[in-house]
Amino acid sequence: MSTSSQPEPVTGSDDASTPPRFGPGRVVQSGLNRSPSSAVAYRLLDLLLGESMRPGDRLPGERALAEELGVGRSAVREAISALEVLGVVETRAGSGTYLRSNTSELLPSTLSWSLLMDQERTSELSVVRGALERSAAQLAALTATDAQKAELAGLVEAQRAAADDPEGYVAADVAFHRVLAQIGGNALVGELLATTRTLLRVWFDRAVDRREDIDRAIAEHELIVEAIASGDAVAAGDAMERHMATAAERILRDSSPES
Repeated sequence: MSTSSQPEPVTGSDDASTPPRFGPGRVVQSGLNRSPSSAVAYRLLDLLLGESMRPGDRLPGERALAEELGVGRSAVREAISALEVLGVVETRAGSGTYLRSNTSELLPSTLSWSLLMDQERTSELSVVRGALERSAAQLAALTATDAQKAELAGLVEAQRAAADDPEGYVAADVAFHRVLAQIGGNALVGELLATTRTLLRVWFDRAVDRREDIDRAIAEHELIVEAIASGDAVAAGDAMERHMATAAERILRDSSPES
């Protein structure tokens, strides 16, 4: 695919009655606080929805995209990571990044795009996740067996062991919250949490790129496990609520336009 023709950014029209041309713009209008990577992702989606590419086509390299879009290569990498999370593209080691979905398959994903790529929607989704996680913690405190309590404690230890490995820590963190939801026994809560984590996953790595953030999260997880171990649903819910508040702060800090 040639990069000589720069795609137009996805923005709202000056005339409020005129909808944007492509999918995401129909859900997320202009004027919202988008990070550089969000803007790049919308430009790329504009290109894909404009049928300039077909499934299996290779995207231009990071440098070419950065120059064409007038952004840094890090913003391009983050945007491509977001596309990959949604299954729109795939990165092949030593080969490049390729389009996976055709345009008709992309259109139903516009809500996902709005949630994932926009800071305002990220904030809203963090609130939803917090409420679900609180419920999951309360349920776990009421239902956890001794074996399940030990499993949660072990997952916190796995996080501590991976504290100097952000990728390993994120994997252990995701496992902790997934197991906690399973212990609660409410399948719908678990499914909804899995969806919110998927949509927020693009920010997780950036939100724990500082050792002090990891240490704080581990300490918060310990308090949650202690409350669950004691069977105190109120304390478990409160501990999870505090944890979700600081987690949301980290995610929003690292999804802000200035970050």
